[in-house]
Amino acid sequence: MKIPVPEKLAALAGECAFPLYLVGGSVRDALADFPPAEKPDYDICAAAPEADLIAAAERVGMQVKGVYPRTGTVKLEDENGVGYEFTRFRSDKYVRGIHTPSEIEFTDDIKKDARRRDFCANAIYYEIKTQTVCDPLDGCGDIERKILRTVAPAKKVFGEDGLRLMRLARLAAETGFSPDSEAIEGAREHAALLSDIAPERIYTELMLLLHADEKHGFPDAPYRGLCILRDTGVLGVLLPELAAGAGMAQRSDFHNHDVLEHSLRCVKYAPKEIRLAALLHDVGKPLCKMRDGNSFLHADEGAEITREILTRLKSPKALITETETLVRLHMRDYNLQMREGKLRREIVQYHAILPKLLALKQADFSACKDDLSPAPAVVKWQTLYAAMREEGVPFTIKQLAVNGNDALAAGIPPQRVGETLAELLAYCAENGKRNDRGHLLSRLKKHYGKQD
Repeated sequence: MKIPVPEKLAALAGECAFPLYLVGGSVRDALADFPPAEKPDYDICAAAPEADLIAAAERVGMQVKGVYPRTGTVKLEDENGVGYEFTRFRSDKYVRGIHTPSEIEFTDDIKKDARRRDFCANAIYYEIKTQTVCDPLDGCGDIERKILRTVAPAKKVFGEDGLRLMRLARLAAETGFSPDSEAIEGAREHAALLSDIAPERIYTELMLLLHADEKHGFPDAPYRGLCILRDTGVLGVLLPELAAGAGMAQRSDFHNHDVLEHSLRCVKYAPKEIRLAALLHDVGKPLCKMRDGNSFLHADEGAEITREILTRLKSPKALITETETLVRLHMRDYNLQMREGKLRREIVQYHAILPKLLALKQADFSACKDDLSPAPAVVKWQTLYAAMREEGVPFTIKQLAVNGNDALAAGIPPQRVGETLAELLAYCAENGKRNDRGHLLSRLKKHYGKQD
């Protein structure tokens, strides 16, 4: 079978005096007949020293971006910015649970190289020059059967590298393949090893899993991957605060699922922009139920826990703040009792994240009883938001008919200008007609101008 290979990579293979192989996800996906990825990863390998590969790469005009002699790795880039990672055939030994190999032995045995990888479906080699497939571990059979099977006993594979515990769930989600029973048991036995992995790497894998449907378009892929994390016990190590909701019953008139299953289903119904918030939106429930016997304060508690979790995972600060805020707000007006004036102010206050908040409220509603109908609270908020836009309500300070210079001219101290404009914005939220320059200038002078 001919596998698509970039022109520059084909040229590199032709320049090499040794067989050059494409290996890993790009080969697996081509054999599985998946559509080409937007940003494919090209892993290449050979039983040849790095210096020989580098010389061939330079002859075809590829740029060397990094050389790592210890692991026999060379990172290359072509003129189009496409990256390639070369690794010399090798066999690895690990200190239990640590991601980086402790001992490396270079080899010319392709089967030994295959045994150092994670899953047989990822250990299929495509010799670029001759366009032939080398499959030392029957990975092609696994692709046909749609299974993920480890390249060696699962206990050994997961015991060597704890990050593979998350890769199992993520790759299963992306490909639609199912881990075999040995992989599941091996992951379950070694779930605790995830705690040995750097939090940045865990965060990266988690985000890839939450967007797994974007790889090949499999519906419900993130939910499926999360279920594998749950079933192997990895979720309990990754997010123990969330996993504590397993088996925790909820009111049957509102929910068909326990706290954890509801959270996973919320991800299932959430658009990609808010899946992290969907996963964590009820993370405060287990604490509240165990401490208080109810979940009345779970949104506020969950927001604090969310910040702790995402800080622990070294997530980007902006994402931490936004996710914490969405978790804190997801129960706003859940009973449809919020007065219109207050709701108007809330819509203005949180206007920047309003689409994400409404998407979270809808996903939360759908996850309760797998109901895809519009959430009543979302309908209410959207209807009011449309009416506010129609009447010209300002949603940002820039949209106010007055500005900071007007406030200073009215005698407001510089340190209170921002606060005063925020108060005017809330005032106008209740009635768009109030956003009149003359009216607001008069209000500035009357209500704020003489204050210090």
